[in-house]
Amino acid sequence: MAAIPCIDNLPLSAIALFLDVDGTLLDIAAAPQSVSVPDELRQRLRALSAAGGGAVALVSGRALADIDRLFAPLTLPSAGLHGFERRGASGAVSRRPLPSAAAIEAARAAMLHLARRHPGLNVEDKQFALALHYRGAPHLEDTAVEAMSGIAASVADQLELQRGKMVVELRPKGATKADAVSAFLEEAPFAGRVPVFFGDDLTDESAFGLVNGRGGLSVLVGPDRPSAARARIADVAAVRGWLAALQREPTAAARRVSGLRGRA
Repeated sequence: MAAIPCIDNLPLSAIALFLDVDGTLLDIAAAPQSVSVPDELRQRLRALSAAGGGAVALVSGRALADIDRLFAPLTLPSAGLHGFERRGASGAVSRRPLPSAAAIEAARAAMLHLARRHPGLNVEDKQFALALHYRGAPHLEDTAVEAMSGIAASVADQLELQRGKMVVELRPKGATKADAVSAFLEEAPFAGRVPVFFGDDLTDESAFGLVNGRGGLSVLVGPDRPSAARARIADVAAVRGWLAALQREPTAAARRVSGLRGRA
């Protein structure tokens, strides 16, 4: 096993903590709107943010508005739609250039038509991104991927294809979680700290690479698979346990890596 890098002996005040949402903090549900945030988790994130001087951020494929709805009344620095939109610690929101309304509408119409033809497919409209979920019909994976590849080709100047766990998504071109994390690390209170990123899906790989390059700790959540992550933790429950331990002893954050496994 590779050694877990960097954060041995660091206090929480020296760490910038970045957390994916679905599959990392929350178990994935049959439909994105079916998940809920336990109040205990909400309170824990609030406490960690306070103890760490505000350097805790959510980095998700969900839209910012959806993140805020889930975690309300807690509002953390967050990046939504895989880095397309970002709210820094100051509260200011920035977005990358918007995809054209025509491209979004053309893709939406084609995806809704596909879902009507194949029961079990579910279209999630994120306003500036569109996701086709096939968790309810896993046998349709090839159909979903092939169809979405064709739709993506028709709007390739505006949107790009992103695979995920039982989902194929069209997201604004050029937006990545790595860009979002990099932007956070340029501003207070994240600047000058060692980044730690937890994520579970292919959409988190760019952030893993960015964090590795900054000398931080990248943590894959879930079963082992090919990944840039340097450590792994078993599942959502284990992530929440790690956060609970971190809350109990915030002045010795690094010692809470005992639940993580290094990856060769």
